[in-house]
Amino acid sequence: MDSGSKAEGERCGWCGTEPLYIRYHDEEWGVPERAEQPLFERLILEGMQAGLSWLTVLKKRDHMREAFLGFDIEALAAADSHLMEEWLGDPGLIRNRAKLASVVTNAQATLALPNSLSEQVWSFVDGVPTQNRWRRLKQVPSQTDASVAMSKSLKKLGFRFVGPVICYAFMQSAGLVNDHLVDCPAYAKCAALA
Repeated sequence: MDSGSKAEGERCGWCGTEPLYIRYHDEEWGVPERAEQPLFERLILEGMQAGLSWLTVLKKRDHMREAFLGFDIEALAAADSHLMEEWLGDPGLIRNRAKLASVVTNAQATLALPNSLSEQVWSFVDGVPTQNRWRRLKQVPSQTDASVAMSKSLKKLGFRFVGPVICYAFMQSAGLVNDHLVDCPAYAKCAALA
């Protein structure tokens, strides 16, 4: 068996054996999400992940939820420099000034949208999750034409940390695309939810 393939019925190989990763893979990744706050949270988390492992973000997620006011978009849009200084001094967060600033900037950009964040991002798949049929991890792209278009659109609307790779990871996470490998038990579950 080559390193890019897996036995029938196994989870996608990227989640490994870490229980936190497995739970995320089984319960969240690829499940279509349309609610505003959870979509905003996932977009922020994907931006936080840039240059880091996703496991690092998962381990800090509960603390980020607390520090980032439950990812309350309106509250974050009104955040001031004092809150930013608190975040920069908080070892439970990813203390990158630009990433932390993007939490506020992206909340403000979300509130300024002519429609909802959900309508904005789901428009790039015409409102219907794309059902890919990958058999090996190496087949899964890091970006697509849709994620490039989403990135350009979000940047134009004032969002930050929304490059094409981040946007594609967000699309995978929020179920805009089903990138579970076809033999993974989660593939059929996510396809049924579409």
